[in-house]
Amino acid sequence: MTARPDVSVEGIARRFGGTAVFEDVWFTVGQGEFVCLVGHSGCGKTTILNILAGLDAPDDGALIVDGKEVSGPSLDRAVIFQSHALLPWLTAAGNVAFALSCRNPGWSRAQCDAEARVALARVGLDNAADRKPAQLSGGMKQRVGIARALAIRPKILLMDEPFSALDALTRGALQEEVARLVTESGQTGFMITHDVDEAILLADRILLMSNGPGARIAEVVRNPLPRPRTRASLHHMPGYHALRDHVLDFLITRSREFRASTPPAGWSARAVPVWAPANLESAS
Repeated sequence: MTARPDVSVEGIARRFGGTAVFEDVWFTVGQGEFVCLVGHSGCGKTTILNILAGLDAPDDGALIVDGKEVSGPSLDRAVIFQSHALLPWLTAAGNVAFALSCRNPGWSRAQCDAEARVALARVGLDNAADRKPAQLSGGMKQRVGIARALAIRPKILLMDEPFSALDALTRGALQEEVARLVTESGQTGFMITHDVDEAILLADRILLMSNGPGARIAEVVRNPLPRPRTRASLHHMPGYHALRDHVLDFLITRSREFRASTPPAGWSARAVPVWAPANLESAS
C-alpha cells in the first residue's frame, strides 16, 4: 500500500429526515487494494458507495480521492451497479464504445468501436458484441457492464452488489472474472456485498459495518488468504473457516449489539480494531 491511499473517507455522516443512517465513518483504500464493505440492509452501504462515486454528498466529513476532495462524479471512478444499467438501443459494443467516447473525446468512432470489442473479448463476449441488451442473458448483461467499467481504465472501480441478482453458477464465474481482471489491471477496488464468501474471495480487507441507524465501521478484517483464490479452492485454504466464522459471527450477533450510541469501551472511529487469523495452519 502506498503512503497516501487512493481513497480516504474522513468522518462522513449521512442523515435523512433528521436520522443519521451512518456517522463518523473513517476508512482508507490503498492503491491497488480491493476492499469489501459488509453489513445488513439499512446500514447505508449503498449510500457510502454513492458518496465515493460522487453521486451523493455527506452531511459531515469529507472524501479524499487521489489527494483531492470529491465534489462530484469522475471518469476516474467507474461504477458497476446491481442492475446492468445498459442503454437498450445500443449494442453491447455500442454501450462500451459510448463510455470510451466520453473518456476519450478525441477518439474516432472506429477507435472506440475497436477498443470496445477488445474490452468485450476480455470478458468472453467477443461473439455477442453486436447484440442489443434484450438479446443477452442476465449474466451477459453484467459482463457488458464490467467490460464498460474496465474499458475506461478508471483508477478506482466501485461495485454495488453487481452479482446479487444472478444464479449461483453465473455469479461465481463473474466473481472470479472480476478478481482476475482487477488484479491484472492493478486497479483499486471497492465493493459492497451481503455475500461473505464473495468478500473473502475478492477482498484484501473486509470492513464490517454495524446496524443502523447511526451505523459505523465496527471492525476491519484483514484477509490473509493467498492469491489467486477460486470459489472451488477457497474452502480448502488454511484460515478460511476461521475467517468466515468471524465475519458471520459479527453479522449474526455483534452487528446488532454494536450501536453508535454505546460503542464498546476503548473503541475509536478513527482507530477501528483490526482482526485476522493469528495462525493460518491452526485456524482451518
